[in-house]
Amino acid sequence: MCHISTEMIDTDTIIALSTPYGCGAIAVVRMSGPQAITFAEQLCGRTLNRQVHYCPIAHLDDLVVISYRAPHSFTGEDVVEFNCHGSIYIQQELQRRLIALGARPARAGEFTQRAFLNGKMDLMQAEAVADIIAAQTQAEAQLALTQLRGGISGELTQLRERLLKLTSLLELELDFADHEDLEFADRSQLHQLADEIEGKLVQLTDSFQTGNAIKNGIPVAIVGQTNAGKSTLLNALVGEERAIVSDVHGTTRDTIEETLVINGILFRFIDTAGLRATDDVVENMGIERSRQAIRKAQIIVYLIDPTSDSPSGTEDIEGEHVIKVYSKADIKTMEGELCISAKLGEIEPLKSRLVAEAGDLQVNGAVISSIRHYEALMKALSAIRQVQAGLQQGLSGELLSEDLQDCLNALGEITGQITSQEVLNNIFSKFCIGK
Repeated sequence: MCHISTEMIDTDTIIALSTPYGCGAIAVVRMSGPQAITFAEQLCGRTLNRQVHYCPIAHLDDLVVISYRAPHSFTGEDVVEFNCHGSIYIQQELQRRLIALGARPARAGEFTQRAFLNGKMDLMQAEAVADIIAAQTQAEAQLALTQLRGGISGELTQLRERLLKLTSLLELELDFADHEDLEFADRSQLHQLADEIEGKLVQLTDSFQTGNAIKNGIPVAIVGQTNAGKSTLLNALVGEERAIVSDVHGTTRDTIEETLVINGILFRFIDTAGLRATDDVVENMGIERSRQAIRKAQIIVYLIDPTSDSPSGTEDIEGEHVIKVYSKADIKTMEGELCISAKLGEIEPLKSRLVAEAGDLQVNGAVISSIRHYEALMKALSAIRQVQAGLQQGLSGELLSEDLQDCLNALGEITGQITSQEVLNNIFSKFCIGK
């Protein structure tokens, strides 16, 4: 169970607009709290003895009122949802009347925070709610949905519970310190569990690069010599004149970034300064940034001008996924090579290749995308490796127990089994009002 202080749980009844602000066919105003049913009955002038009621409200609107009795609701409290016509006046007047009855406007993320505090979901699942709302691509939505369904947090919770049992036995040994030969915690069993936990933590921390790319866009560096057509390609990809195109060598002095969704995958394209030897101090600074972009990119599009006197290959470009592309196909094509004409907008072969290269980044198994989760996992990984080292050295249960507790605390931070009001406020403040 979560270590939640009773002071964290607010007993006010809260309301908020759950649908986007503005005119529409319908709008939904949600209310949650111990007096939600009472306030709804006072507004409607009737007893809500069924889950769904049709309630005409004088001088306001004909409402469809849906009630959920605690604990069978999203928040775990009594919840009422008012479905009304999407007039802004009706939305605001409905909320005004409910506030007059005693409800108060909800803070950002307060509905989901109450769901967490009332044990309807763990903290990792709660964060996934915000990720689903913010998802812009199929891959991002799938990643958030996997997290919301509790697959990752369920595994971590099970490992933590098993580790907690062994930690408790180690601490029990401290009560019998006079009997040095007593061992309540099986060291071989602890060693096996520590290895299992380390393997899982390594898998999750390694997945962060993939999760981050899915969430923020797969970084794709567009590199090559000057005048190879890099800026023209960026403009063709995003469909607008985003980068300056010129025949003058060294026009691009800094990196330019743009995002694009291709086949449900978010790519973050980085147009870089042309790679060449130059005495220009400012241009050299741009070239150094190009090399930094190459090091950070997960996919590199190496653009080669076939009309150049000295077209180069990919010998100097390092990276796991390098796509060698010949530009200016409207002037000259290269037999058997990937050729495009960004000037004419003929870039579909490159788009298909990008999707293929990104195939390894699809959500297959447990993937994390939150920096908060990643940092906690790294702390847990460091602690469990200390435990493994201690077991190899034959350290006492007292010393092993300290590292085990550090690992338990780090895992508990991820799912919310150990948390603070400050952490919760920081997480839920990023939610939209009404969720």
